[in-house]
Amino acid sequence: MTAEGVVRPGDRLAGMDFAAHNAEVRAVWEAYQAGTPLRVPIMLGTNARYTMRIPDANPRRVGFREYSENPDVMLECQLGFARWIRTNLLQDAELGPPERWTVQVDFQNYYEAAWFGCPIQYHAGEVPDTVPAYADAPERLLDAGLPDPFSGIMARGLEYHERMEALASGRDYLGIPIAVAPPWFGMGSDGPMTVACNLFGAGVVCAMMASEPERLQRLLEFITEATIRRMRAFRERFGVPVPQDGFGIADDSIALISVRMYRDHVLPHHRRIYDTFGTGAPRAIHLCGDATRHFVTIRDELNIKTFDTGFPVDFGRLRKELGSDVRILGGPHVGLLRSGTPEQVYAETRRILESGVLEGGLFVLREGNNLAPETPVANTDAMYRAGRDLGRLRSAIE
Repeated sequence: MTAEGVVRPGDRLAGMDFAAHNAEVRAVWEAYQAGTPLRVPIMLGTNARYTMRIPDANPRRVGFREYSENPDVMLECQLGFARWIRTNLLQDAELGPPERWTVQVDFQNYYEAAWFGCPIQYHAGEVPDTVPAYADAPERLLDAGLPDPFSGIMARGLEYHERMEALASGRDYLGIPIAVAPPWFGMGSDGPMTVACNLFGAGVVCAMMASEPERLQRLLEFITEATIRRMRAFRERFGVPVPQDGFGIADDSIALISVRMYRDHVLPHHRRIYDTFGTGAPRAIHLCGDATRHFVTIRDELNIKTFDTGFPVDFGRLRKELGSDVRILGGPHVGLLRSGTPEQVYAETRRILESGVLEGGLFVLREGNNLAPETPVANTDAMYRAGRDLGRLRSAIE
C-alpha cells in the first residue's frame, strides 16, 4: 500500500523495497513460531519515548507531561512515532506504509503505582515516574481497601481510550486509516514485587523480606489480589480471554533477591497470577537486570518457555541451563547501542550469536532492553547486519 507523505525523501529507508522486506519478515517469523526458524528474527523494542527528541517524528517537541495528560497529543505523537519508525529503523517488522496506523493509551510503566495512589512526577526529557507513597507506613495501603479496577488512573485511561476512538473514527493520517488498540495497560502487570518496590521503596521491601516476612506477605497478597481483579475486569470488558495461551507478565525487581527468597516470598504470587490468566500452554515472562539465576526455577515452577531478557546475560550459559526448547530474547546492552560504535555493536552481537545461544534456533535478537532515546541508527543497523550475517539457522537445524 502506498500513501503520499508516509515515505519522505529524508527517510533512511526511502529507497527500500518494502514489499520484498515485509514478505521476508513474514516468512522469518512464521518459521520461528513454527519452531523451524530460517534465521534469527531481529526486533527493536521502541515506543514514543524513543522519538520524543527526533524533530521529524515530534516536530512540536512535545514533552512527556503534555503527552501523558492530553489524549489528543498522545495520539498525534504516536502517529509521528509510527511513521518515523516504519521508514527509518531497520528490523524484522513490517516497514513502509501500513494498512492502518495503530495507537493506544500509553502511561508507560508508572500506571500501576499511580493506580495504588503514588504521585506521578515528571522529569525534564525523561519518562514520568512515581515516588513511593507508603514508605513510612506500608499498612496504609491496606487501610484504603482494594481499589476499584476502573478507578483513578485506570478511569482516566478509559476516558483517553474513548477519546482516541472518537478522534480516529472516520479520520486518516497521511491517507491511511487509524485504529485504536485495546487499553493493554489495564490487562497486564509489571509484577507484584516490582509494584511493591514502587509503593514502599525497594529498601523497605527487602528489609521486610529479611526480617518481617509475614508482614510483607500480607502486603504482597493485597497487591496480587488487586492486580488480578483489575486485569480480569479489563480483560472481560474488552473481550480478552481469561485464561489465555502464551500469557506473560514481568517482575524486574526479583533481580534484587536470591533464588531462595524468590521461592519463599514471590513465587507463590507469580503462580497465582499465571494460574489465573494462563492456560496449560507454555507461558512468557520479561525480566530485565541480573535475574537469570531465577530462570530455571521459573521455567520449572510456572511453565515459562519464553524469556525476554535485559542485561547482563550470559547467553551461552543460559541456553545450556534452559535447554534448546526454550525461547530466549535478548542482545547487546542498550548502553552500548546508544554510546558505542557500529563496529563495537557488530562485535558484541557476533559474540552473543556465537555463544551457543542459537542451539535449537529459538532465539530472537533484540536490544537489551528497550531502545534508549538518541541511539544512533547506525548502531541498530550494525546489530541488524550482524544478525543477518551470522544468524542463519536452517542448515544447523536440518
